Amino acid sequence: MIRNYIVFLVFFQCCCATLLAQEDSNFQVTVATSNPSQEINDAEAVVKVQGGTPPYEYKWSQKDTPLDASKATGFIEGREQQVVVTDADGNEVKKTFKVEAEAIAEKVNSRVQPAVDFLESILFWDPFEPMGLYDPVVYTEDRPVLIPDFDAKTEQKYTLKSWVAPEGNKIKEGDKIAVVQKGNEKEVPVYAPAGGTLNHVVKEGAVVFNPEDKTDVIKQNAHQVAKITYDSPQPVLHPNGDVKKNSIPFIVIWLILGSIFFTFRLGFINVRGFSHSIELAKGKYDNPDAPGRIRHFEAMTTAVSATVGLGNIAGVAVAISLGGAGATFWMFIAGFFAMSLKFVECTLGVKYRHINDEGRIFGGPMNYLRYGLEKRNMKGLGKGLAILFAILGVGASFGGGNMIQSNQAFKIVSDQLPFLEGNGFFFGIGFAVLVGIVILGGIKSIAKVTGKVVPFMALVYVLGCLVVIGTNIENIGNAFHAIFEGAFSASALKGGFIGVLIVGLQRAAFSSEAGVGSAAIAHSASKTKNPIADGYTSLVEPFIDTMVVCTMTALVLIFTGMHEVDGMGGVELTADAFGSVISWFPAVLAFAVFLFAFSTMVSWSYYGMRSWTYLFGRSKKSEIIYKVLFLIFVIIGASVSLGAVLSFSDMMILAMSFPNIIGLYIMSSEIREDLKDYLKRLKNGEIFINPKYENAD
Repeated sequence: MIRNYIVFLVFFQCCCATLLAQEDSNFQVTVATSNPSQEINDAEAVVKVQGGTPPYEYKWSQKDTPLDASKATGFIEGREQQVVVTDADGNEVKKTFKVEAEAIAEKVNSRVQPAVDFLESILFWDPFEPMGLYDPVVYTEDRPVLIPDFDAKTEQKYTLKSWVAPEGNKIKEGDKIAVVQKGNEKEVPVYAPAGGTLNHVVKEGAVVFNPEDKTDVIKQNAHQVAKITYDSPQPVLHPNGDVKKNSIPFIVIWLILGSIFFTFRLGFINVRGFSHSIELAKGKYDNPDAPGRIRHFEAMTTAVSATVGLGNIAGVAVAISLGGAGATFWMFIAGFFAMSLKFVECTLGVKYRHINDEGRIFGGPMNYLRYGLEKRNMKGLGKGLAILFAILGVGASFGGGNMIQSNQAFKIVSDQLPFLEGNGFFFGIGFAVLVGIVILGGIKSIAKVTGKVVPFMALVYVLGCLVVIGTNIENIGNAFHAIFEGAFSASALKGGFIGVLIVGLQRAAFSSEAGVGSAAIAHSASKTKNPIADGYTSLVEPFIDTMVVCTMTALVLIFTGMHEVDGMGGVELTADAFGSVISWFPAVLAFAVFLFAFSTMVSWSYYGMRSWTYLFGRSKKSEIIYKVLFLIFVIIGASVSLGAVLSFSDMMILAMSFPNIIGLYIMSSEIREDLKDYLKRLKNGEIFINPKYENAD
């Protein structure tokens, strides 16, 4: 009897399994892929579903693709991707696919991408999440209901025509809750993006968004019609359904902690030394008989030219669009502390430089890491850190200091001059000739050019910013209110407080390059007998780069309301902000970006060359080989899309900060003692003063 019962159960389970298998076989998913062009990162995939119970949910590995999208674009060719399709009954099918790389650029891009992922996992690793010191998940208690397909650049009013769901109602996701009208155009239905309790923000018949109202233009989520309150705090999701998380990248902490440490270690040198820094930059203490090749001012402009660039325009726009107006505050604060870090590395760059019999100068972190640590019986560590820095410096100069600049310069200039479209190779040749004329002349030639270009381009850009701000000056109160409110009470959709804080700190750290060590190479050529003097001169650099230029860009975006525009690239967003006030200014902006890119490349050629000669010898032949390679990369950058290659080399700039800051910490007491000695000699009048300034006081 029992035996028959067991046989029956086995037979029944087999039948059920067969039925389920038949049911599952009716739910089939296929993925059709395509590679529309030879451009990188533009692969496409379309899902086709047979059987199952609609509606279907499509969870793509790409976070920016919504759950209801059966088509996704922008995949990396040659890399495995994934989509999970779920029907209304909860049945799911997982599909892994890969769009084959065809063009050479696509193949190179896909093969370098793993290296990018590896370096990114180190630089942007969050050390605090595994320790459980904070919850990385971004939570929110409510969800704003915004006007669908809102156009922040519209000239028409949005009016709430009628409410469909009453105040306080419990609603479900997808319920129709209101009808909005844009000017005299057709009505726009508003649907609930989530379930919960509905709270009306705007009265029926009232204007939701008025482009003529400056408060609406600046206010975050000014196009909000309602708010849905959750029964309990809910995690914020990416479009593909992944939980949104904040992270505190190790590289940002590494740079910011270094900045704060040296600010306190040197008694807020960034504040008490600022006026002396200006005096040095003006030439008050320029000694024509001092060793070196360029004046304090030229050393400063060379270093500034390498940092003031696309990051101040495109990078800030991206930061503000991600973190909102509040990111401006934290960007400014980070720039303030970065001044002290620049002081330390540039002082050491001069102190440990080597000047040969021909007057050629070799300096920078490679020297002070090797010889400064050797003095402390750390020869092995110093030599290893110096070699690592030099390798990273060469890679960074070819990528972040070269190809990215020529690539972006071509894109921006070709937007204003359509005949250049598709002619990146010829643009690159022309650009390489211009760069070559300067860099073949050495540091004196570079310093002379940057000494003229940097003040000019900074003046043009800042004046443009002031015109935009002045035109919208009535927004000043609302703008600064948005900045301070966003800095300390940011919405969950902008990442909350931690999200906005990190975005602001990250942009400032990446922009000023304080701690990276690159500026120390430029300052090592300065004409001075006092290394501390050049440290003072460098204080101005993060001030100009981050606290002035980056802040100006942020204010332009906020004053014009462009910080609320989604789905636009960084440079495009900034150009539109200027264009909203001065129709022809995007052309001027393109010219400014070209100059920014040009000056950055010129300065980074020197940084890379000094890293190269440290590795391969100090002969003039070695320098010529490097310069020729550098100019070849200018052409490659303008004519070819190499996303992963550029990303990897750009991250090498950040990686330079690891060996550099380790050395700075070890030599911090040396800097402090040198500073005390310099201040004592300055007070006693023992520091050389240029004769033309002796009677100025």
